[in-house]
Amino acid sequence: MRTLDWEGIWHAPTASWESLQLDERRAESQLRAIDEAGGPSYQLDYQLEWDDQWRLREAHFSVESARGTHQLHLLTDGDGHWQNAEGDSLEDLGGCLDIDIWPSPFTNTFPIRRLHLADGERRELAVVYLEAPALKPVRMRQGYTRIDAHHYRYENLEGTQFQAVLSVDDDGLVIDYPTLFRRA
Repeated sequence: MRTLDWEGIWHAPTASWESLQLDERRAESQLRAIDEAGGPSYQLDYQLEWDDQWRLREAHFSVESARGTHQLHLLTDGDGHWQNAEGDSLEDLGGCLDIDIWPSPFTNTFPIRRLHLADGERRELAVVYLEAPALKPVRMRQGYTRIDAHHYRYENLEGTQFQAVLSVDDDGLVIDYPTLFRRA
C-alpha cells in the first residue's frame, strides 16, 4: 500500500489537503476542504475500486460538514453503465468510463492510465463529474493530451473552459496540478 498526500493551493492559506491510501485496485481517501460556494469547510471520505484496466467499478462517498452528513454509493460495469446503490440506472451518465472528483487530483489518474496515449495524442471523453460537498454526479466533457511520459494537458471542455499541464510520476499520479494541487 502506498500513501499519497496533496495540498490544495487554489486559495491561500492552503485550501485543502488529501491523504490517500492506494492499493493495486483500490483507493481510500480522506480529504478536508473549504466549500467553494462560501459554505463551511467539510470532510470528504471516499473509496474507489477499479479493474485491471483502470475502469472504475464502485465508488463510496461520505461528506461531513456543519450542514450534516451526506453519502453516495455508485456502481458501474466498466463499460459506461451507472447505477446508484438502490439499483436505479443513472442514464444521464451513460458512456462515461471515468470519474472526476472535486477537489481531488487522484481521479486524473484514471484516464491517464486507461487511455495509454502516445506522445502528442489527444482524446476527448465524457466523465462523471462529482463536486463535493454536494455529491451530485453530472456528465462532463474533458480532454487529455499526452505531452510526454510525465506531462499531460488536461482540458475541461464545459462552460468556462479550463486547461492545465499536469506533472505526473511514473504511475500517472499527479505531482503538480498548477494553481490547484501539489503533492506534499
